[in-house]
Amino acid sequence: MRDSDVLDKNPHISRSALEAIHGQVFGWALSRCDYDQAAAEDLMQQAYIELLTGKARFEKRSSLKTFVFAVIQNLARSRYRRIASRLRLVQAAGAEIAEESAQPVEPEENAGLWEAVQTLPQRQRDIIELVFCRDMTIEAASNVMGVTTGTGRVHYERAKKALRNKLSEWGTT
Repeated sequence: MRDSDVLDKNPHISRSALEAIHGQVFGWALSRCDYDQAAAEDLMQQAYIELLTGKARFEKRSSLKTFVFAVIQNLARSRYRRIASRLRLVQAAGAEIAEESAQPVEPEENAGLWEAVQTLPQRQRDIIELVFCRDMTIEAASNVMGVTTGTGRVHYERAKKALRNKLSEWGTT
């Protein structure tokens, strides 16, 4: 890692390392924002600001990829908590709200599998996406999700079992 490549406020992160994982990080941000590209771009920008200003400090306790995925996860949780809080306030005031939800973009390939994954509970969907789509280990995915490795393994095994059952019901195995 060259000295000129290192972030000023985060000495263990290089710009080139961030550029190398940018595509995968953006895919995770898209997933966290229900595939709303504008929201994912905002989330990415906010994450990079956190890294550049040193608010999110990388201390080499995990891989850089795991760390940045966790930053995205935490920012998304915070964002949706604020949105939910505002929504409750507006509803309490008696205003009618028309909910618009972005529908995730389904991949053309393996549409049946994608549909089965969407039926899983949130944590099981997250662990499957992180392990299979984002090439993470169960341990790294657990760190991103903010759960212990044991809990991550349980969600992973339950997700695989549920997917196996769902796909055999549909005759897609």
